[in-house]
Amino acid sequence: MSAARSGKWIVISTNDHDTSENWIIPGVDPEASPMCVARREKGLMYELSHGGDRFVIRTNADGATDFKLMTVADEAVGDRSAWREHVPYRAGHYITGAICFAGHLVWTERVNANIVIAIEDKAGERHQIATDEDAYTLSLDGSYEFETTELRYSYQSPTTPRQWFSYDMQDRTRHLLKMQDVPSGHDPEHYRTKRLMAKAPDGELVPITLLWHRDTPEGQPAPMLLYGYGSYGISIDPTFSTRNLSLVDRGWVYAIAHIRGGSEKGWNWFLGGRGEHKTNTFTDFIACADHLIEQGWTDAGRIVADGRSAGGMLMGAITNMRPELFAGVVAVVPFVDVLNTMSDDSLPLTPPEWPEWGNPLVDEKAYDRIAGYSPYDQIAAKPYPAVFAIGGLTDPRVTYWEPAKWIAKLRDYSVSDNPLLLRINMEAGHGGASGRFKALDEAALIHAFAIWAEARDRQPEA
Repeated sequence: MSAARSGKWIVISTNDHDTSENWIIPGVDPEASPMCVARREKGLMYELSHGGDRFVIRTNADGATDFKLMTVADEAVGDRSAWREHVPYRAGHYITGAICFAGHLVWTERVNANIVIAIEDKAGERHQIATDEDAYTLSLDGSYEFETTELRYSYQSPTTPRQWFSYDMQDRTRHLLKMQDVPSGHDPEHYRTKRLMAKAPDGELVPITLLWHRDTPEGQPAPMLLYGYGSYGISIDPTFSTRNLSLVDRGWVYAIAHIRGGSEKGWNWFLGGRGEHKTNTFTDFIACADHLIEQGWTDAGRIVADGRSAGGMLMGAITNMRPELFAGVVAVVPFVDVLNTMSDDSLPLTPPEWPEWGNPLVDEKAYDRIAGYSPYDQIAAKPYPAVFAIGGLTDPRVTYWEPAKWIAKLRDYSVSDNPLLLRINMEAGHGGASGRFKALDEAALIHAFAIWAEARDRQPEA
């Protein structure tokens, strides 16, 4: 339950992954019976913002997979036939939220792995907040006032720590309020970021974000840490992280593969890597690695792949599919025993996961599909790269025996002499080591493995 920013309505919202329902109460009569705006309907998602004299509705109605904005007068909000399109649906422009001010409408879109903030005034004139870099992320922050032209937002990129701005929507000027402090010091001018597009096997273009030090020559292959996730519609945004700088300062290139299964290119980007389309997630990641090699950023055998949780499943799949690409693979709390876990309905988190992967207990096609990519089940006799798996003893999402079984079977089947390492954190769950310094210790351990694995892979054979 929340109050509309205009103060005229109280909104009660409920939703799951595929449905939503909203009820409203007049702000002047908080004891009135709630009125339902639109009944729950499978596949229909919608949310409300109030602009003083109208509702703005973000919805995926009528096939608007990446959502659109509609408007309706207060008195007609409960009549869906009265909703009118205001910002039309555009494939690949994923509208992630909308906020109403007295004189402006503001909404955010995710386009090609970047966030766009769009603003419209009462006269209908629209503009976007300008940015300078290829890869970045914007977010709306604060702005709790309704009768104001001031918008609060933040900007960050792989090179630039988070900055908070006050933006005047009327005269389109901004004022820096605060910048993230990096105690050890940081100069954004020492770093470079870039956006590339890799072609997937089916022709889709997969965004890649790169970060490197300005002293690392472009066009000369460098060691690379390639990160990927690709599940649940979660977008891996190109944010700032001091942890990545540790490798970059050593001449490494840090890369993010914005693969299907996430929502970096819209909700269809998620659906294109879900369920029956799950293998697109894996082939997208491999396409990114191949593209980076072809473009001269790195070499086969100099890439260390990194993923966690469902991204750990990605790590297991790509290790089975193209082991020669990677010097090493880091898999943190990896979901690698997919078929067995999705077949065990005694695990409390298994049934809620069936919409994402399929239910192998009742669906023969889902069984065959999952068996065809489940990392544990697809292990075969081949020269696997060095692998470092990390599990958590008390992890309720990915049980500790998944990485343990996976590493044990890899050791039985691998025909290379590359080490296959397992570390079970006896004091951690799914989130890894708790506490700022223990988390940094774990990050340092992963980087140490990456540096060691890449150097080891380049050593000439005796």
